[in-house]
Amino acid sequence: MMKIDNLDELIVMALREDVGDGDHSTLACIPPDAVGTAKMVAKQEGILCGTEVGRRVFQIVDASLEVSLMKHDGDAVAKGDIIMTVTGHSGSILTAERTALNFMQRLSGIATETHRMVLMLDGLHTKLLDTRKTTPNMRLLEKYAVHCGGGTNHRIGLYDMVMLKDNHIDFAGGIEAAIDRTHSYLKAKGKSLRIEIEVRDLDELQRVLDHGGVDRIMLDNFTPELLTEAVKRIGGRYETEASGGITEATLRRYAETGVDFISVGALTHHIKSLDISLVKK
Repeated sequence: MMKIDNLDELIVMALREDVGDGDHSTLACIPPDAVGTAKMVAKQEGILCGTEVGRRVFQIVDASLEVSLMKHDGDAVAKGDIIMTVTGHSGSILTAERTALNFMQRLSGIATETHRMVLMLDGLHTKLLDTRKTTPNMRLLEKYAVHCGGGTNHRIGLYDMVMLKDNHIDFAGGIEAAIDRTHSYLKAKGKSLRIEIEVRDLDELQRVLDHGGVDRIMLDNFTPELLTEAVKRIGGRYETEASGGITEATLRRYAETGVDFISVGALTHHIKSLDISLVKK
């Protein structure tokens, strides 16, 4: 699992949101000395993600709980597969249950959808990218889930790559000015960051090709026909990325143009969680 420095903080915030001043349902009907074992079970097939996060939720609620993993992140699961077992104070298991499941169901849903779309690109060199369209404070986990599903992570945030989109270009005074100002800024700050620029049509693409100074060109809202022409014009001089309005129905057609990357925001912001449940063993 990728290193996430604030994972415990994120989990504590989620537990505080759920538990408040106490899990009164559990406190009311479960004796404090009751112990037992629960199993987490997949209720549909998919790609698993978030097992270590789930384990950590249980441990933060009660360090004495024993969590045994039968499946791990990136594993394919079928309906009925046991993912983990948790043994210890019954009240603690019930208090942690929903938070652990919320993390694991969403992350597994992202990994599952990513895996399904990656399979659609089988035999082609195009890689599937995620975007910054993520749940606030969940970005690293959601991008990790994309990785578990076989996708490729784009930049993590605003800090690790320069992406000159239409608004940057318009406010800067044009494509050439945006590129030149970026190079001046990076030099002044002593930073070495890759530069990607968005183009909206073939005319803008030609201006980038004439000017240079970038590492990747994002071809936004191009049709497959225009994308084919754009990739041909670029001729391997720069990495290419297609973005905007690409669906499952059109994904492979876009990839067949020879574009290097396709970014799909829906990987992290339009996902159905994987069905997982926790039951008494």
